[in-house]
Amino acid sequence: MFLAQEIIRKKRDGGVLSDAEIAFVVEGVSDESMSEGQVAAFAMAVFFQGMSMDERRALTREMTASGDVLDWRDLDLPGPVLDKHSTGGVGDKVSLMLAPIVAACGGYVPMISGRGLGHTGGTLDKLDSIPGYRTTPDNALYRKTVKSVGCAIIGQTARLAPADKRFYAIRDVTATVESIPLITASILSKKCAAGLQGLVMDVKTGSGAFAREMDMAVDLAGSIVEVANALGLPTSALITDMDQVLGRAVGNALEVVEAVDFLKGDGDPRMREVTLALAGEMLVLGRLARNRDAGRKQARAALDSGQALEVFARMVAALGGPKDFIDAPQKHLRPAPVVRPCPIGDAARDGGYITAVDARAVGVAVIGLGGGRRRADDKIDHGVGLDDVCAPGQAITPETPLAMVHAADEDDYHGACAALRRAIRLGDAPPPARPMVIREMRGDVAHEQTP
Repeated sequence: MFLAQEIIRKKRDGGVLSDAEIAFVVEGVSDESMSEGQVAAFAMAVFFQGMSMDERRALTREMTASGDVLDWRDLDLPGPVLDKHSTGGVGDKVSLMLAPIVAACGGYVPMISGRGLGHTGGTLDKLDSIPGYRTTPDNALYRKTVKSVGCAIIGQTARLAPADKRFYAIRDVTATVESIPLITASILSKKCAAGLQGLVMDVKTGSGAFAREMDMAVDLAGSIVEVANALGLPTSALITDMDQVLGRAVGNALEVVEAVDFLKGDGDPRMREVTLALAGEMLVLGRLARNRDAGRKQARAALDSGQALEVFARMVAALGGPKDFIDAPQKHLRPAPVVRPCPIGDAARDGGYITAVDARAVGVAVIGLGGGRRRADDKIDHGVGLDDVCAPGQAITPETPLAMVHAADEDDYHGACAALRRAIRLGDAPPPARPMVIREMRGDVAHEQTP
């Protein structure tokens, strides 16, 4: 018999918890026998004292077992069950393209995604802009879609790692989110519960990322890779650049349109690079490709042939969206009332180049337009956002638009323009190119990429 306060005291003082003590904590979080104050105190103790890898594995394992664990074996799927998870970024709509690409290559992708909070967007919010699309289908429709289409992107069910749901809500209001052991368990408990055979992590770093500093990104990626593989889930991680907007659109409906255009062959080069790199990793983990170069080649063929676009169309229709969505997505998406370019203005009267764009500031500007949440219960205007967002290296004149602003009214338009002008840095020469994929992490090996 354990006492919650004694376990909290032990961790507060730097002790290492046993598997049984961690199981007691997770049970207390799940059945609410631990009060909110006790859970918060435990989270704060971990925040300051950390956890060993053994503790992280035990916490992840127990949180996974706190609810349902999906099993796909009865569907007799002819390919591996694979997924990808991103730590979030500005303009990150990669999941919308990646899931159908991997499905077109023979994988099955039951992708469970989240909503946006803070300056980063959420995949479910993007899909909610599609009329009729069901991001919370019942289990029968979810499984049927995965089997018949090859992928389904939905939200977390109430019975998937429920301990994490309460734990995260308490962490969110007690300034204990930024704990690598707790982030590791939070992400992996849901992924292990999804019944996967392979997982690729996209850990972003830079001005628009949760892990702004490279050291934190490396620590987080290493923790997730080590814990996941120890628990029997083959996992690798790519550390990717989020020091500028990914793609050219930020905002829910606008990002869906960009994703469809990408699947039709009109893709931003940086976004194409990271999408194909992640796809190659997934195909290798699923033993659908002999190596990463072969995996990227297969993914490129699925994209260029139009097969991935067809899979996306079938997924949208299977989950309740329009059957003709890919033919004319704008026909189905509600536009913003005000759509105007935001000129750079006098700041560029002498010309030059954009040397940096604060991606976080761009994300915050979209929240100001109503396209994101300040609080978890805020409603989103799916039509607002930014398109054709400028990028570092771009030559400028006073007439150069920083972005096309999609706003609800004139005041919001002017507010977004002011935020965009504050987000850019100008110079006389273009900045050096940054690699999109900075490091690859598999097991204990990190591979640094060069431009």
